[in-house]
Amino acid sequence: MIFRRFSGRVLPAVSYSYKPRFEANRSFRSDAALEAIANALEEKVPNLVLYNYPSFSGAFSALFAHRYHSRLLLPCLILPYSSIVPFRVEDLCLEGFKRCYLLDFAVSKDFACRSTACEIICFDHRNSAFTRIGSIKEEHKKRLKIKVDTEVSSSKAVYKYFSSKLIDQTSSEVEAPILLSVEDEARIESVLDYIEDIDLRRWRLPDIKAFSFGLQDWRSRINCITNPYMYEQLLKMSSEDLIAYGNSYLSSRLTDAKKVLKLNKVSKIRLGRGLYGECLGIRADGNTQLSDELGKLLSLQSSVAGLRPIGAVTYMQRNNLKMCLRSTDDITDTSEVAKAYGGGGTSSSSSFIIRMDEYNQWISTNPP
Repeated sequence: MIFRRFSGRVLPAVSYSYKPRFEANRSFRSDAALEAIANALEEKVPNLVLYNYPSFSGAFSALFAHRYHSRLLLPCLILPYSSIVPFRVEDLCLEGFKRCYLLDFAVSKDFACRSTACEIICFDHRNSAFTRIGSIKEEHKKRLKIKVDTEVSSSKAVYKYFSSKLIDQTSSEVEAPILLSVEDEARIESVLDYIEDIDLRRWRLPDIKAFSFGLQDWRSRINCITNPYMYEQLLKMSSEDLIAYGNSYLSSRLTDAKKVLKLNKVSKIRLGRGLYGECLGIRADGNTQLSDELGKLLSLQSSVAGLRPIGAVTYMQRNNLKMCLRSTDDITDTSEVAKAYGGGGTSSSSSFIIRMDEYNQWISTNPP
């Protein structure tokens, strides 16, 4: 069998991620990715790292794996793993690797049941990981190192793991290398705090919503196949910059939402035909991306008008009429309405599908 050399080839003693020749090829189980695996096997690269894509915990975990292997000059192949278009176990040829890291996703039966001496180490923080791992027979768990902690995000767990491992692997006669420079450490740890706040669904940190919006433009950059500069870019990321960008974005959306309210008719909505009180609402067909901002503005207006502090935003979603309820009041629970009509959500944000004839019964004949 003949293997072609790839353009991102490095010396055998250097950790690398694959750099493709064809930037247009963006799928995960692609010729580019499969060729990278073939070349790694030919060069007897011992370490394979698969990180969850498009997860930011996965991307930062890949960064830490990259830094660790680079510091110790250990050959390593790093690839994104998508559950949408996943690698098959036979694609990975695990028997050709000594160690395989699964970062930010739990091991599957296919991985666990494979007859190979390859050590598999996985990190995850999701409750669903316990279900997946629980279905694996005990006899197959012997060569697995499963690290699941629902109180710590995967990226933080991987960061701690490779930081400690780097120190342990270093001779006591020389100064131990560090995973991150002093200049990068505090900044990256702050980013990890915010990512963890989102991953664990806590949403407690200051400006966490702005941070989450600031992350969105980065999502297309966290594929190391199509973006060979991913690691350098992640190292430059800062929570302050992301929050500033997110706040600017949120501000522009709020301005757009105010314009929509001025140009469209606001109606009084009899929630559940009046069973759940009345609030203000709007049809937002064509402006569905602003449903959250519109709902919150209507919630405030509804409260001033002496109605329930809820904003109802309704629009066509495919062939269904969808109603989104928002509240800026800590006491009001919008989900009681949504659940009564087959939907769900949180107290401040919920939604459900409503029939057109039912919706017409909710529109009050009295102007707001």
